[in-house]
Amino acid sequence: MTTVRNAAPSSPGGRLVGDHLRIPVAGEPRRYVDLDTAATTPASEAVLRAVQDFLPWYSSVHRGAGAKSQHSTARYEQAQETTTRFVGADPATHVALFPRNTTEALNLLAFRLGLTRDDVVVTTAVEHHSNLLPWRRAARLRVVDVDRRGTFDVAAVEAALDQRPAPRALAVTGASNVTGWVPDLRSIAAAAHERGVLVVVDGAQLVPHRPVDMAALGIDVLAFSGHKMHAPFGAGALVVPRRLLAHGEPFLVGGGTVRAVSFDDVVWADPPDRDDAGSPNVVGAVALAAAADDLRDRGWVDRLRHEEALVRALDGELAAVPGLRRLGAVSGDRLPVAAFVLDGVPHGLVAARLAQEHGMGVRNGCFCAHPYLTRLLGLGPVEVRRFHEDARAGRHDRLPGAVRVSCNATTSLADVAALGEALRTITATPVRARLYRQGRDGSVVPVVPAPRTPA
Repeated sequence: MTTVRNAAPSSPGGRLVGDHLRIPVAGEPRRYVDLDTAATTPASEAVLRAVQDFLPWYSSVHRGAGAKSQHSTARYEQAQETTTRFVGADPATHVALFPRNTTEALNLLAFRLGLTRDDVVVTTAVEHHSNLLPWRRAARLRVVDVDRRGTFDVAAVEAALDQRPAPRALAVTGASNVTGWVPDLRSIAAAAHERGVLVVVDGAQLVPHRPVDMAALGIDVLAFSGHKMHAPFGAGALVVPRRLLAHGEPFLVGGGTVRAVSFDDVVWADPPDRDDAGSPNVVGAVALAAAADDLRDRGWVDRLRHEEALVRALDGELAAVPGLRRLGAVSGDRLPVAAFVLDGVPHGLVAARLAQEHGMGVRNGCFCAHPYLTRLLGLGPVEVRRFHEDARAGRHDRLPGAVRVSCNATTSLADVAALGEALRTITATPVRARLYRQGRDGSVVPVVPAPRTPA
């Protein structure tokens, strides 16, 4: 078991910064197993090299006449084109903006569409909060609900699109961050376009795991994050038609967004400058473009084959854990992501034991997808109201939740096998309550934390 857990990763995902990070487990150093990659990913060495090569040239963008400023401006604009082409959009009609992450990208878009409370946005019960809350604040939501498997079909989307008033936009996930389920985007987008509805896709989980061609899939607007594709330098992407940014005020106002300003008037700049307030995150943009180049250069064939093997391995290992209940569909197109609960073991305690006793990082809780998780857990209206009452009262230790494991192309099959072994050990060896404690914030930690050791 120790040999498996300490084995070096073997995958088509390239080398990562911290691949061989070692942490103390039961007093012994052990390689850290990162099974929380749906939340964030470490930097790839290719991205780190690109950033290190660029940093000596880092300077102001679109401002200075000096050599460094000119170089930084060129790299920033190159990153915009690289990112746009990476997801199959045409730089002549689309542009890439670099907000901090997917969340900011979707907030920016919801503002720039000029929605009112009379407008309707169709979305789904599968969504991350980032693809619910910006639309809810700007317009009215019409939600496509899920079936008992935690999925929906094209017919359900069509029914929502056909209701009146007609929606302004359809906002849908490219892949669930909870279950890894991948909806049929091509058919969904076609149904929306037949009805003249804008298609917005939250690609935070999809883009790192699948080749995306916006034109072929029928996606009008795509948002995604660098920190989920080995470029954790504070930049996400919003790839959007230029026409949607041609009019109206920007989400953020200030330096760089204007042609002229007086105390009484402002002349806004053309896109994309209008929506690029202040000094842009050129380092993050260079990193994101480097991640896109790395994914493209490595190709998708081996990567997809490896991730399919990870899905099969996860299915097999989790099915062999006594008392484990999977949440969501275990068939169809899926990423190597799985959510589950263990009978009689709180989700926070499962995550804490995996971390402290087995050196594995996973996620527990509701994964910023509360409506979806309540459906997957089968909670009724009364239980959901109690959930909200506990949240308002700050009783986080009472909130429902699950455990999520998430892999990507840098995860080895040996890591998945070690996860299964660790979960079977946890179910077979109930822990004494005095070894762990749960705080009011819901976190579960050991009573005596393990000593820190250098990597």
